[in-house]
Amino acid sequence: MAEAFPDVGPIQYEGPDSKNPLAFKHYNPEEEVEGRTLRDLLRYSVCYWHTFRATGTDPFGAATLQRPWDDGSDSIENALRRVDAAFEFISKLGAPFYCFHDRDVAPEGASLAETNKNLDAVVARLKEKQGETGIQLLWGTANLFSHPRFMHGAATTCNADVFAYAAAQVKKAIEVTHELGGVNYVFWGGREGYHNLYNTDMQRELDHLARFMHMAKEHAQSIGFTGQFLFEPKPKEPTKHQYDFDAAACLNFIGRNGLDGVVKLNVETNHATLAGHTMMHEMEYARIHNALGSIDANTGDLLLGWDTDQFPTDIYLTTQVMLVILKQGGLAPGGVNFDAKVRRESFDPVDLFHAHIGGMDAFARGAKIAARIRADGVLEDFVKNRYRTFDEGIGAKIENGAAKFAELESYMLDKGEAAPNESGRQEYLENVINDYL
Repeated sequence: MAEAFPDVGPIQYEGPDSKNPLAFKHYNPEEEVEGRTLRDLLRYSVCYWHTFRATGTDPFGAATLQRPWDDGSDSIENALRRVDAAFEFISKLGAPFYCFHDRDVAPEGASLAETNKNLDAVVARLKEKQGETGIQLLWGTANLFSHPRFMHGAATTCNADVFAYAAAQVKKAIEVTHELGGVNYVFWGGREGYHNLYNTDMQRELDHLARFMHMAKEHAQSIGFTGQFLFEPKPKEPTKHQYDFDAAACLNFIGRNGLDGVVKLNVETNHATLAGHTMMHEMEYARIHNALGSIDANTGDLLLGWDTDQFPTDIYLTTQVMLVILKQGGLAPGGVNFDAKVRRESFDPVDLFHAHIGGMDAFARGAKIAARIRADGVLEDFVKNRYRTFDEGIGAKIENGAAKFAELESYMLDKGEAAPNESGRQEYLENVINDYL
């Protein structure tokens, strides 16, 4: 087909002085940060759903986005044209990865068999385009929330037939992810939660969710899929209470159900906000539990209490995110997936480039700023000094498990009073970070 973006060429790095809106000012894929190129460190991914399936609709208005390559139908022909447009966009953008839900790329049919046939047809084109461009699949997943059959949930449904359908759908999604060389598979429980406990057996639903994940692991092993499983935290919306509320809730679920080392987390900024946390908190909580697998890079509007999925342009945010990623030593096999959509008022196809360029530049700036902060040791040294009383004496005995309550009581009876506290110097540290930005 004709080019979907004929007026846009490959996006190049032109440096911070460039005035070209279709050029990177800060993301130079070959530039090294802490010994890795930005391409390998950030592992950028374009999401299929917002970028190639969003229409600009909202609860108050009809579609606005202009997508000349898409006729709006559920035909296979249209799905294949969409694949060609997607790979043209991702190639010109220079992102190495993409992500999708099964229903993003191929339409549902009148039966599961027909739906799987549709998916196979589109997966063949995806595989062909991957071979032509070198673009890889960061992760695949299944849409277990849009169809009315999932109104009560999928793995947590009260209907055994729906559970079986969801299992069949995930089985197929894992298989096509494997076929396409995907290096992760994501569980996003869009409707895995409840609205009212009067009609809900929470214990049973959580047990079913755990059983579902174990079955997924068993099937993945049986077909030789060695990719990383990821669980994505999200509070509320669409259910009043999601079982995957935040990183802590997900990790508790993982630990209690024998999934440690099997499932890590895919953490999203907008979901962290909805849970009442910062992205840095959610990522650090996952990291210290060896469970930070990948991130969805976006942001929400703090004036709106819902999932707006905007592109990240806040350098404070990206610097905080990169401080955690660099502390971990990177995200591979995960990556930085732009789970974000242009505003419904930004309806031209070229707006997709402006949005992604801004996000990629913001994370590149965050990476370089975070690396300078780490190189100077301004945070690490301060924190190490703040906890120095645990490095020796009674503090060291507490940390290594040698101290008991009786000994600590004797210690304080002899000493009489605790040593004076020192200032946490929050404002000073915030000023220090400002100096780097």
